[in-house]
Amino acid sequence: MSTEIPIGLAKNGRRAWALDDVNVVPTRRTRAPQDVDLSWQIDAFTFDAPVVAAPMDSVMSPATAIALGRLGGLGVLNLEGLWTRYENPEPVLDEIAALEAKEVSPENTRRLQELYSEPIKSELISARLAEIREAGVVVSGSLTPQRTQEFYRTVIDAGVDMFVIRGTTVSAEHVSTQTDPLNLKEFIYELDVPVIVGGAAGYTPALHLMRTGAAGVLVGFGGSSASTTRRALGIRVPMATAISDIAAARRDYLDESGGRYVHVIADGGLGTSGDVVKALGMGADAVMLGATLARAEEAPGRGWHWGLEAVHQEFPRGHRTKVGTVAPLEELLWGPGHHTDGTSNLMGGLRHAMAATGYVDLKSFQRVEATVSPRAAEQ
Repeated sequence: MSTEIPIGLAKNGRRAWALDDVNVVPTRRTRAPQDVDLSWQIDAFTFDAPVVAAPMDSVMSPATAIALGRLGGLGVLNLEGLWTRYENPEPVLDEIAALEAKEVSPENTRRLQELYSEPIKSELISARLAEIREAGVVVSGSLTPQRTQEFYRTVIDAGVDMFVIRGTTVSAEHVSTQTDPLNLKEFIYELDVPVIVGGAAGYTPALHLMRTGAAGVLVGFGGSSASTTRRALGIRVPMATAISDIAAARRDYLDESGGRYVHVIADGGLGTSGDVVKALGMGADAVMLGATLARAEEAPGRGWHWGLEAVHQEFPRGHRTKVGTVAPLEELLWGPGHHTDGTSNLMGGLRHAMAATGYVDLKSFQRVEATVSPRAAEQ
């Protein structure tokens, strides 16, 4: 049955679902939450939780990357952020937190652009990654595709364990008449570390990214709560549909490649434990969390959240958004929770959902049954 619906006479559009539109359904025997295994393995690395921190200055500092690593997740440092532009970024973070308390503010945006115009320094990339490595956790850093050619050698020489290439939309087949584009397949082939790349929002671009040799593909455009990509560019793909489409690409690539498994990581729009549950139920292997972790007491954003999209020098498409502070990072991730809205004890929520639906590990949970909310189906 076709999922396309007419948009007037000349155009059809696919019906697509957001995470708010879908629900997981308990249709099997239930299990004890203590029997549920939340561990996730990608390449040679095993994590106690399927959680990757978004490489955003409001979320990750070297200290919070270390803290998350010790709590069983993967911290990814933004290597184009304040920590690689300033020897001491704390006064800059204080200034950003003290800006006028308005989301839509050209004055705030202009000041953010000025603060991020400070050049990136290779020696600071090396120093920040070395700090994380000395703590004994998995070391990961992120660059945009535009900066990867310039700084990747510094990143690799610093001893990164996992490399993330993250942009609003990343293509394995980027075409440019102005610059020499990054050839992802050749680039990833030459590296000795696993690479996670994205965002992607559809079957075909995700399949192309998998064919580059990436270890993981990011689903979505990231920065959801602080991003205005939909309004500025008209681009949006509802997350439930995007995850399911790219999970299908993973399945088909597994057959095509003779057994090579590429991890699907949902990135964006995951504000509560229920969102995490539904993202994994739709087929994701792990989730990349931004605003959710920006609510931690230790988060460098001081209760504010923003991404690189918000500081683009020519076409900013994001806000500095107030997300508040919920709890210390450990409580936020592992509990015990004291909030009834799914903003703390994220892994406790996931564990209980998997137990209630009868699954004991993340891979089997991808088979959970789902429904679409009646209101969403009628739209």
